Amino acid sequence: MRVAQLGSGTPEIAVVAGIHGDEPCGVRAVERLLDDRPTVKRPVKLVVANEAALERQVRFIDEDLNRAFPGTPDAKTHEGQLANELVAELEGCLTFSMHSTQSHADPFAIVNGVSETAKDIVPQLPVTAMVETSNFAEGRLFSAIDTVEVECGLQGSETAAENADRLTRAFLTAVDALPGDTVRRELPVYRLVDVIRKGQADTYEVFVENFTEVDAGAPFAAADGDEQIADESFYPVLMSPNGYQDVFGYAAEKLEVLETPTAAD
Repeated sequence: MRVAQLGSGTPEIAVVAGIHGDEPCGVRAVERLLDDRPTVKRPVKLVVANEAALERQVRFIDEDLNRAFPGTPDAKTHEGQLANELVAELEGCLTFSMHSTQSHADPFAIVNGVSETAKDIVPQLPVTAMVETSNFAEGRLFSAIDTVEVECGLQGSETAAENADRLTRAFLTAVDALPGDTVRRELPVYRLVDVIRKGQADTYEVFVENFTEVDAGAPFAAADGDEQIADESFYPVLMSPNGYQDVFGYAAEKLEVLETPTAAD
């Protein structure tokens, strides 16, 4: 784990990259901040988490770090021990954690709950949606640390790296660590309600677009040509043919749309 800091004092803001070793976009954003060394209005902690997995360009060494929190110092896995160290490092910090995905090119945010902090910060980020995932938060970083996660774009793409830099600077501006203004966006909010599992097969297909409602009775995916039909309407999130080993993605419900404030006359 690599830890650095912008500014002096005790940070209450942190940026984390490299939770997964096959998602380098956030690391690029952290490295650019360290190269640029912008003047900050409040100190910021910068963390590159799973250096061993990044070096091998694999998602993890022993287990998924983002399912291993809070971890223990005597864990039998690399990630179990690292999770414990990372929680100690981030204690007391509002944390911004960057990821990438194989399912959706446009950035979106993931939160453990639609808190006032989330409602304030996430609409200031250049994202297309906010996903509340408290039903599936066990073992994730935000189960232990106050965290806003972002999916920056398609895994391994240059666009994801560029988005990670843009998202990080928007976050730091929103929390008053960098000077400047943000643009507040109208933002749809979704809640994950179910896992969409897939059986063992040679080929997988997905017929639907993430965040676009699937009607009851519509086919949405197939394994070896065997179609899966929606029992009821849902919004697909993180749906892709091969993003996860045993699931297509998640079913979500749409909660609300966070409106942009109306300027006073």
